[in-house]
Amino acid sequence: MSRFAIGPTDFELDGRPHRILSGALHYFRVHPDLWADRIRKARLMGLNTIETYVAWNAHEPRRGQWRADGDLDLGRFLDLVAAEGLHAIVRPGPYICAEWDNGGLPAWLFRDPEVGIRRSEPRYLEAVADYLEHVSEIVVPRQIDVGGPVVLVQIENEYGAYGADKDYLETLVQVTRESGITVPLITIDQPTPQMLADGGLPGLHKTGSFGSHTAQRLTTLREAQPTGPLMCMEFWCGWFDDWGSHHHETDAAASAAELDALLAAGGSVNIYMFHGGTNFGLTNGANDKGRYAPITTSYDYDAPLDEAGHPTEKFFAFREVIAKYAPVPDELPASAPDAPELTAPLVPGPALIAVADRLGEASDHDALPSFDDLAHDRGIAIFTTTLPSRASEADGTDAPRSATLVVGDEVRDRAWVLIDGAPVGLLARDAHERAIALPDARGELALIVEDQGRVNYGPRIGEHKGLIGGVALDGDRLRGWRARPLDLDRVPGLAREWAVAEAGPVAGPRFWTTAFDLDEPADLFLDTGDWGKGLVWVNGVLLGRYWRRGPQRTLIVPGPVTRRERNELVVLELEALAEASARFIAGPMLGHTDV
Repeated sequence: MSRFAIGPTDFELDGRPHRILSGALHYFRVHPDLWADRIRKARLMGLNTIETYVAWNAHEPRRGQWRADGDLDLGRFLDLVAAEGLHAIVRPGPYICAEWDNGGLPAWLFRDPEVGIRRSEPRYLEAVADYLEHVSEIVVPRQIDVGGPVVLVQIENEYGAYGADKDYLETLVQVTRESGITVPLITIDQPTPQMLADGGLPGLHKTGSFGSHTAQRLTTLREAQPTGPLMCMEFWCGWFDDWGSHHHETDAAASAAELDALLAAGGSVNIYMFHGGTNFGLTNGANDKGRYAPITTSYDYDAPLDEAGHPTEKFFAFREVIAKYAPVPDELPASAPDAPELTAPLVPGPALIAVADRLGEASDHDALPSFDDLAHDRGIAIFTTTLPSRASEADGTDAPRSATLVVGDEVRDRAWVLIDGAPVGLLARDAHERAIALPDARGELALIVEDQGRVNYGPRIGEHKGLIGGVALDGDRLRGWRARPLDLDRVPGLAREWAVAEAGPVAGPRFWTTAFDLDEPADLFLDTGDWGKGLVWVNGVLLGRYWRRGPQRTLIVPGPVTRRERNELVVLELEALAEASARFIAGPMLGHTDV
């Protein structure tokens, strides 16, 4: 058993000064069979601690349905940290940001408009208390004072950038302590006097988040907190990407110099990120500061370990700096091998509309419901209605009848418009589109709506998804809707029934399938550059989203997802393929960078 404490000038381990050299590694962004490998490589860079957020909405996607097994086995992850001889920092939020869907807050929280998020509101606090109790059941028996690895637990997350409700923070502290957490509690805020003041409480140790101007940031942090160790809890060594932007990279030498300045000043550090990993499935978040910007599937973050877990230039630059202040193992991780290269033809399967009835249950509504009205948290929903008859039909004529379709308030986030199964066009939130001209407004209207990721930062957290404000045709509100939220977990099973190519045109949302053989399981890089926009499954695992908009061009297929000999691939292409083939290449292509 050991004792970890916050002393007058340093963190203290068993009464002796101790510097935290930590790296961020989110278990929920890494295949669980690869956790041990990534943790070991953190030790090889010279780190002595692993930090992770906890994603509430991943663990409890439905109220009362808590899961902490498999890819969400936080206990196993912390045990692997301990097995490598490292400490752990746990940051359960409840809000985490992290470029993660809804900032980690469950969508079901926001279905009651009276719930007050991130403040002292009874219904919200009741749900948070239940959540923190679940987390504590995992963390309490793994604290350092009972022989485990956990040395610090964080309260909220950059709260000073959001609010200043001290009663709320005090409640979080009370719930955390009453659940059995005994290790020191910390807060994190951007190092401005106001944010540090608003986001903290007496008795909670303040830490900062920054990646540059280290001396200035530390001065501000020290002015806000005259005693105790200085720590950058998020040392931003890279950045995230959003669709339609560029791939972010930071200069390795410049980042290493900032790290050197931090350690030379006696500070402790948590490198954000040490290994970013991947926003598998539909877990990416989004930002909206006037333009909606969904985060890419890759969360490479230009980190010391790349998305595939291989050391980068930054790994070795940081390792050299750390070696000036602490012992570093002699062993080095292996360099990245080339991945297997192969190509397999894609076979067209059914149109999405044609199999929608097997992917979700329908319900009828007079007014157009939102995703949240349907308790549908992520993904795709299809809304259909019959367009009203016009005078030309009454007169027996067959002339086309043009009209304008308008969404009342906002498209969240992308809607493909079809009439009688044929694509007409689309409406995109990031282009602020709400209206589309229909050359011939007759027949069955289908709107295939994609949630591209819930906003993870700022005042738009928790907003509902779908076609907000209803839909009108030439000013008349359309009614009589059939809504069908899709259960995308059903796709791989259904795809095995598509044994032959579907006849007919292949425009519009449609499935494609193929199979390929491997000599042995291996990491793969799927080149989506000739595709449009959609989703990919390999051996039943939803890898995530692709989009020709870039910057990301390859989707990573982790080795544990693959298998020797036959592997099955399914594509849901929402727009159009330029080449109907699946091509795997030797390494990642994450896009163009800043010049």
